[in-house]
Amino acid sequence: AKLNYTTMGSGSLAAMAVMESSWKEDMTEAEAVELVQRSIAAGIFNDLGSGSNVDLCVLRTDGTKDYRRNDVTPNEIAPLRQRVQHSSLLTMNPGLTPTLGPPQIQPHPQRVGLADVDIVVRMEVET
Repeated sequence: AKLNYTTMGSGSLAAMAVMESSWKEDMTEAEAVELVQRSIAAGIFNDLGSGSNVDLCVLRTDGTKDYRRNDVTPNEIAPLRQRVQHSSLLTMNPGLTPTLGPPQIQPHPQRVGLADVDIVVRMEVET
């Protein structure tokens, strides 16, 4: 049987479940875009290997294209960070940890760079 849609990538099983349950003939472009957004979101949230934003490309029958980078961004970090309540009890100021004496940090006497390293083993690749 030939399908009118496909899913690919690490979240494709979850995305396919949404497509199979919600796809229908003669959807409007807006309905199709919403279905694809939900499909990709299912892949994102049900697979640890998937990314975090929804990127879309609408390909129309008249040949026009609409590239939508970050069409849906469900994991924006700034609003989450603003909601976190930080306790002043967890603030660690310098000097809180007692030490037995002054720090004994000594820089390494010689600096080593990439030019000082010889590569002696080549990677073996089976053909």
